[in-house]
Order: sequence, then C-alpha cells, then structure tokens
Amino acid sequence: MSQPIQIDTLKIGEQDAFGLVEAAITLDQSRGDRARLAAALEQNLQLWVAIRTLVSETTSALPDAVKTNLKRLSDFVAETTLKKGVEISDNTITTLVNVNLQISEGLLESTNRA
Repeated sequence: MSQPIQIDTLKIGEQDAFGLVEAAITLDQSRGDRARLAAALEQNLQLWVAIRTLVSETTSALPDAVKTNLKRLSDFVAETTLKKGVEISDNTITTLVNVNLQISEGLLESTNRA
C-alpha cells in the first residue's frame, strides 16, 4: 500500500507539478458527472489563473519565451472552460489533461536540473 504524498516535503516546483497532475486526474475522473466536472473545471481554471499571475509578476525569473507560452496556455484553459463549461467534449477534456501533464513534466525536469 502506498503512502500518501506529503505535499509540504516537496520542493516548490514539485508542489506546482503535483497540483497540475492532481487537477489533470480530477478532470479525467469527472467525465460523465456534471457536478464533479464543474468542480474540476473550476479547480483547473483557478490553478491556471494562479500560474498566469505568477508568470506575469516582474520578479519571475522564467525566460520570456516560457512566460509567453504559459500565458497562452492559461488563456486557452480560461477561454475553453468559460466558453464550454460542463458541455465540454471528451476530446477537449483530454486536451486539458494533457496540457497539465506536459507542463507538470516540464516543471519536474526544471526542478531536477536546479
């Protein structure tokens, strides 16, 4: 039996990656349940608004290209979520899940390089 992850023992980048993976899993598991899907979409949207806020700060040390990419992804997530809501297609849910997983992977790679 696996032990639950102690989020406070993770590095900042690992915590961010964990949040993205957690949101991806929640989105994926909410298919077919409108109430769960609405909550999952809201959670994911809040996460991406937070990401946009962080990368928009002048103190962000990320390269400009990374900031631009994350802002575009945040815009995509927000627009898609607000436009489609719980009527979102399975293909679009898969896209949101994949975006979260890919950015999470990038965060873990950069954390491990540091």
